[in-house]
Amino acid sequence: MNDAVKEHINQSLKKGVRLDGRALDEFRKISIETGVVATAEGSARVMCGETEIIAGVKMEVGKPFPDRPDSGVLMVNAELRPLSNPDFEAGPPDIESIETARVIDRGIRESKAIDEKSLCIKEGESVWMANVDVCPLNHDGNLIDIGALAAMAALKNARIPTLDKNGQPDYHAKTKQKLELSATPITITIVKIGENFLVDPTQDEMDSADARLTVASLEDGRLCSLQKGGSGALTLEEIERMIDLAVEKGSELRALIE
Repeated sequence: MNDAVKEHINQSLKKGVRLDGRALDEFRKISIETGVVATAEGSARVMCGETEIIAGVKMEVGKPFPDRPDSGVLMVNAELRPLSNPDFEAGPPDIESIETARVIDRGIRESKAIDEKSLCIKEGESVWMANVDVCPLNHDGNLIDIGALAAMAALKNARIPTLDKNGQPDYHAKTKQKLELSATPITITIVKIGENFLVDPTQDEMDSADARLTVASLEDGRLCSLQKGGSGALTLEEIERMIDLAVEKGSELRALIE
């Protein structure tokens, strides 16, 4: 990032001003549309400022893991392509793609929102595998939060396909059966720039951040996961403040998809 831009952001924040005029704890305008991909079992498109992400759910039949013979499988994948941001490169997933997918996956998985036993078709032989693909169309910061929101909206929109006589999915015949979701985990990233804490950072703000903390929480404020990023250190007091802010903002975003 240009040092002059970083310095301008820092000086503005010292005055309590962000470059786009938002308050430090204010998200950009968010819009959510579901059922946007006809070939997916569930899908959603989320726009937050200039960041736009599509998430899709594909249900496949596979073998369960040996240590969980009666449980289905959830997998999250993030495809960060140059189409959405010139900083991304074509080819195998890079470290940002892997981190994005893992943090989104962990927030959903550790919330126990999905009853994986309900995805069992025949114990020890076949289970439903829910594959969630997160694909940015345009990326201007806050990829993890918006991707996680799109993933949850897509999971809420998903319907189980019909099984044919051979036990394989008939993708042209969806049932009315939804995925069993017992909770709605919401992921919020707080970035620290100087002495300031920001939510929903733009890409320029992300590039200026000293440290960040990504928090996934439930309706009752319980935490599902934490992920610290950036080279800067955080004190225990700062972590507590960031968690409180993340839980508060999580309640606001949860209302958008419930």
